[in-house]
Amino acid sequence: MGATVCVALAADPKASLYYEDALQRYEKKDYASAIVQLKNALKLDKKQLAVQMLLGKALLANGEVNAAEVAFLEAVRLGINRSEVVVPMARAVVAQGKQRELLDGPRFDPAGLPPGTQSQLLLLRAGAAADLGDTKTALKTIEEARKLDAGSADTWIAEVPIRIRMRQMREALVAADKALSITPDRADALYLRGTVLHLQGERSGALAAYGAALKAQPGHTEALVSRAGLALDSNRLDDAVRDANELLRLAPREPRGQYLRAQAAERQGDSATAKAALKQVTALLDPVSMDFFRYRPQILMLGGLAHHALGEREKAKPYLEAVQRLQPASPASKLLAQIYLSENNLDRGIESLDNYLRGNPGDVQAIHLLASAHMSQGRYARATQLLQDALRRHDQPQLRALLGLSLVSAGRVTDAVAELEATLRKDPKQMQAGTALATIYMQSGKSQQALAVSEALLKQQPDNPGLLNLVGLTRRSAGDLAGARKAFEQAAYADAKFIAPLVNLARLDRFAGDYQKAAERLNAILRKNEKEVDALSEIGLVLENTGKMPEAQRWLEKAADHSSPGNLDPALNLVDFHLRARDVVAAREASKRLFSKAPDDMRVLLTQARVSLAGGDATGARTGLTRAAGLASYDAQLLFKIALLQMQADHPAGAAHSLEKALAEQPGFLPAQALTAEVELRQGEFAKAERRARQIVAQHPKLGIGHALLGDVARARKDNAAMIDNYRKAHQLEQSAESLLRLHDAQSATDAKAAALLAEKWLASNPADRAVRRALADGYARQGNYSAAQQAYEGLIKISPDDAEALNNLANVLIFAGDSGAAVLRAQAAMLKAPGRPHIIGTAGWANFKAGQTDRALQLLRDARLRDPNNPDTRYFLGAVLASAGRKIEARDELEAALAGGRAFASARDAQELLQTLR
Repeated sequence: MGATVCVALAADPKASLYYEDALQRYEKKDYASAIVQLKNALKLDKKQLAVQMLLGKALLANGEVNAAEVAFLEAVRLGINRSEVVVPMARAVVAQGKQRELLDGPRFDPAGLPPGTQSQLLLLRAGAAADLGDTKTALKTIEEARKLDAGSADTWIAEVPIRIRMRQMREALVAADKALSITPDRADALYLRGTVLHLQGERSGALAAYGAALKAQPGHTEALVSRAGLALDSNRLDDAVRDANELLRLAPREPRGQYLRAQAAERQGDSATAKAALKQVTALLDPVSMDFFRYRPQILMLGGLAHHALGEREKAKPYLEAVQRLQPASPASKLLAQIYLSENNLDRGIESLDNYLRGNPGDVQAIHLLASAHMSQGRYARATQLLQDALRRHDQPQLRALLGLSLVSAGRVTDAVAELEATLRKDPKQMQAGTALATIYMQSGKSQQALAVSEALLKQQPDNPGLLNLVGLTRRSAGDLAGARKAFEQAAYADAKFIAPLVNLARLDRFAGDYQKAAERLNAILRKNEKEVDALSEIGLVLENTGKMPEAQRWLEKAADHSSPGNLDPALNLVDFHLRARDVVAAREASKRLFSKAPDDMRVLLTQARVSLAGGDATGARTGLTRAAGLASYDAQLLFKIALLQMQADHPAGAAHSLEKALAEQPGFLPAQALTAEVELRQGEFAKAERRARQIVAQHPKLGIGHALLGDVARARKDNAAMIDNYRKAHQLEQSAESLLRLHDAQSATDAKAAALLAEKWLASNPADRAVRRALADGYARQGNYSAAQQAYEGLIKISPDDAEALNNLANVLIFAGDSGAAVLRAQAAMLKAPGRPHIIGTAGWANFKAGQTDRALQLLRDARLRDPNNPDTRYFLGAVLASAGRKIEARDELEAALAGGRAFASARDAQELLQTLR
């Protein structure tokens, strides 16, 4: 049974109390306690939509992003409106490093969402595109968001990091300043402005901007991190420690706070504190899947640096490799190259250094490493050329030292020695030049000269393990094996980790209503071939007809999965199933898979249009239907179907074009003629529509359609007498429920009693006509004749006991009649018949409130509001209940949302009056 059944049966008041307490804790940012209370509520009832949604938000705020996504998905399964959940769920997905899913996943399609929600989602998608390296798409997506919300600072804030990524610092600063011109005290904008200035080397300006951000929002994490880093760069260690400690006070599990503390401690000479802090960094990061940090290079770099500083190179590599994939020219590539070279993985080391030097051509150490690696592979000419080019830009002793080694390896020993000897004469403390010269001497057989150079270097730094190792080498070269051993031992003792001196027929039964027989046939088929797609689809439809919706969905999905590329029916059945269940998100996802199989199939195009219309995306539907009309050529029947959908998509011009083509091919096609008249009415061309209607009357005098169209023309002109007269003629010619309902509706506006008598007379001869019985009941309800409405709805329910809408409307009538107890029972019965329908859940909530069950009312109304936030009656009901419970701020928000845009709805006046009392 569906989700709302559980909602209907869960009446434990404790669940509502847990939720309300959790909401207050969440609002106070006590996320951990809120999560506990929400889980307590779910122990009582796992199907509470509002609880699942708030749990997801609390988990997201608490950094538990994987669990947050699970909670949001459960809210989706329970029937939440997509606009309520799509943005926080997108944030949870991004935080897990699943950027590609945000861009490609059907659940994150912006189409059909309210403009504000679309804008937020587009900005998240822009960030995801930038993370994937597609900055062009990212900027284009930001422009789309800006068109939806031109006055928002968010779009400019989102642009800044992308411009930074593109190294467009001027444009980044312009975007930050634009955001600040809209919201001068926005902490994010101030922080980003500081970041741009920081990268441009304007430290004082950056410091001021970070300070302003922290003044606007004292706990702004990024501003604290950046200001502490700036303090470290300026060697203001006390300031760095202060900001790092504040960061850890606000966010004890923030690894950047520990790393900043380690850096400051290291510079203060406190190696024990530095090491402990680095271990805290790795303890926080290592248990988390790397996927969560996939697009967060700063955090990845932190893990690599921390492990590297602790001497844990193997553990550092995955972090640094992840950074390199994102930012090939970052310092991670240089550090990673050092690790590769130490492992003698020269190819990977060279590749990393090449990447790094493309963005940092002046880094002498990196050039030195790269040249050394080429030399190790015997590419001396390449190393020599690299070093000589570098020396033309940077006359650095260490480069000359390595050049000497390269020259000697290339056989140009004399040139190498002369250059290195000159360097040491100029500055005897040039260790690299001395080391290079000693090495050359050894390689040249000049052991004594090598020993003399190395011993002279060791006197300057007697505990240097590298020099001790060099001395050992030169002693060995000179034949002093004991001395060499001693030197190597000393080198190893000086650095224990230094390794140099030491490694994926049944259908007819169903139509006849004999579901058991249908199931028997289908099961017999499936016992022989469990992948028979038509049987799988059909048994899904049988199960749907018997109300077993979850099982039906599973069989339909199985059919779609096993179907061949050319067999679209199972997938089409699945989409139709989701549409019937009003699950637009699932329908959209299924239709996209279908579209990928057959993008030009007409049935697929029309199905996609229906899905778009169901999701409120008229623009998307119009686009697809225009393409369909082009592919339909002059198929009159098909063009008529397209035109019908185009009218639903509020595209009368497109419908007119489709119908023109249909009538050109088949001029006497009456349905197309009639629909053309409707199009002309929609376009305000009343005279044209009237001429066409009269032509139809003349051509088909025994049909009612022409008179019905003339009635439509009169309605558009507000000529009530002519409207009723023509609808009466149409009904006299074609006595159908459709023609009667048209006449009944017209009379209801001017003579409700006559309309009721018309319906009563029809029902005397057609007692089983549910549509007319419903219209009669609705008419009595509109008149305020609740006794007659109750009797009419009960008559409808008697002949149609599973009619959830009739039960719901009866519950509303009982509320107005003051019988709230009976209303609760009828509303609960409606929820049992139609799980997940938001307006029915809202009626049940309002009935419970009227019956004095406030906690239950809140639970149901929050659920209904999350499923359909655009229903003004539901938001009024929720606002009224919140106001009665003393939650005035929440109540005001709901009432303002209900009244937004001046929408007309049944409770509008009550909502306005209640709102005035809360201001």
